[in-house]
Amino acid sequence: MNITEIAPDVFRLSLFIPEADLQFNQFLVRDDEPLLFHTGMRAIFPQVRDAVATLIDPATLRHIGFSHFEADECGSLNEWFAVAPNAEAVCSFVGAEVSVNDFTSRPARGLMDGDTFSTGKYQFKFLHTPHLPHCWEAGLLFEETNRTLFSSDLFHQLGDVDPLTDKSVIEHVRQTFINYDATPLAGYMPYTRQTEQHLQKLINLKPATIAAMHGSSYMGNGAQALREFGDVMKELL
Repeated sequence: MNITEIAPDVFRLSLFIPEADLQFNQFLVRDDEPLLFHTGMRAIFPQVRDAVATLIDPATLRHIGFSHFEADECGSLNEWFAVAPNAEAVCSFVGAEVSVNDFTSRPARGLMDGDTFSTGKYQFKFLHTPHLPHCWEAGLLFEETNRTLFSSDLFHQLGDVDPLTDKSVIEHVRQTFINYDATPLAGYMPYTRQTEQHLQKLINLKPATIAAMHGSSYMGNGAQALREFGDVMKELL
């Protein structure tokens, strides 16, 4: 696991899996009540846990966030609950009700659009974004103090790329969409009648850092990056 601080107290924990030509990134927010965004799959739980242990005592983890119900997003929730007795999953109300509460040994906190919570120094806002990146229950977290958007599969980039960049990643994102068109993964991210309004909600946040699940995190004009991402989605999807 490679560990990089991409914003104050926000650490990117990244594992590159060559067979998929893809980085799988989790994000730890170190605070009074630490937060992990993405758990990773069950198979990589030991690596993620050991990476977290270099930054905090894993038993003190308090919040586990994710966008939607998928193995790399929340596959090792129960493993985390076994080592962190006070940890609570935070996800959309829909996600909690239709999937997470049946899958896990501990009920999730289901959030509605615009709900906020604090980890101590940092304040988080939940954005419900159905089908963005995908799935009915999808949502994203935004850290309001330093304006970090935890973007899940948005800005998905193939390859073993830099942890953090201030250069545009849009052409890399475009090529990733094109590459997937020739595989069974074609159409993994839909473009619906609601996509533009959900993207605009994210643009209005004016993020300074975009923490992507797969590929480089981006530091810079996040609103412009999201506009360009929306243009690529509209063009290719």
